Amino acid sequence: MRIIFKSIILVGALLLASCGGEGTDPEPRPVVLSKLSVSNSTVTENDNSSTTLDFEVRLSTAADDAVSVAYATSDVTARAGADYEAASDRLVFPAGTISQTISITVYADDEDEADEQFLLTLSDPDNATISVGDAIGTIKNFKVIVDDAGDGYITPLEYDDYTLLWHDEFTDEGLDPNTYTHERGDHGWGNEELQNYTASPDNSFLREGKLHIVAREEGIGNYTSARIITKDKFSFNFGRVDIRAKVPTAQGIWPATWMLGSNFSEVGWPACGEIDIMELVGFEPGTIHGTAHWGQQGWNYSIHEGRAKSLPAGEKYSDEFHVFSIEWQRDRIDWLMDDEPYFTLTKNFVAPETYRFNQDFFLILNVAVGGKWPGYPDATTVFPQEMVIDYIRVFQK
Repeated sequence: MRIIFKSIILVGALLLASCGGEGTDPEPRPVVLSKLSVSNSTVTENDNSSTTLDFEVRLSTAADDAVSVAYATSDVTARAGADYEAASDRLVFPAGTISQTISITVYADDEDEADEQFLLTLSDPDNATISVGDAIGTIKNFKVIVDDAGDGYITPLEYDDYTLLWHDEFTDEGLDPNTYTHERGDHGWGNEELQNYTASPDNSFLREGKLHIVAREEGIGNYTSARIITKDKFSFNFGRVDIRAKVPTAQGIWPATWMLGSNFSEVGWPACGEIDIMELVGFEPGTIHGTAHWGQQGWNYSIHEGRAKSLPAGEKYSDEFHVFSIEWQRDRIDWLMDDEPYFTLTKNFVAPETYRFNQDFFLILNVAVGGKWPGYPDATTVFPQEMVIDYIRVFQK
């Protein structure tokens, strides 16, 4: 067996030598180039000194030879020369490296303004290809709204026919945990919404006697916001509710102040009943909606009825504060905007369905992003978008 094996090896070697032929070279292997990608980046601007926004550029694999690529910035909502320093150059990766940084100077700014964005684009690669060539640079400014307590409509702290049951003027340092809970999560919320609700102070905070609920874009297509409820902590039935607020009105933004029946956990929606004190969909910046929802237990059967209240042509609900109210009594609810009634729901209207609105309800305050009704943000939607609530007051007879 050993002799035969050696013979086979010798014959195989001779065959391999003869197969090469005279002057025949093997087929060259194709060169596989590494892929370049750049990531989005965010920085908070300083009030009195410049800072830098760093973009990471990566190669999928280290290259044996040097790699280079051109880059350039361009405006989106941030402006070169005013918000950041425009840049264009070539970035070089020495052989064997896989990560490099492009640093862009962001100028100091002490103005209250929305977050701003610019674009960084890669092009003309040498010894590589580009897989992700665009990245968004976001310049954050948490001083979003200039408070102006005097603009818009205001209602009194006393009414002749009512006693003040509960109110929040938002003058404390933070929300009372004995009254409010932040709901959290990112799962559509039954309406194909996009936002992730958080308890972060980036998305809700008190400042100068007002509650701010802020929807933010955290990279392209990713959004955060806040949804604040009083479930299991404060609920009531009947009376007058006044909510003074300045409401965002951008495309794809859906602010709301509303209520659900306190038996929501037991019977679900819509059997618990829903009272929408105010909703606005951003494609109608001058119109709010007051609506009631009811029905049998289970999401597959619901009924709703409501009316809209529009401002004079050209005015928007984001221009100044308005007061959104309901006057709620047994078997009847009236909706008002700046003390003007615009919709009434009665038990007789709901019949023969079960009337769901003679029980305790809790409050919900939120700003949603996207959904089946408002649609979704587009190129006109500038983030952050913010609902500012001056006060909530609940009166009873």
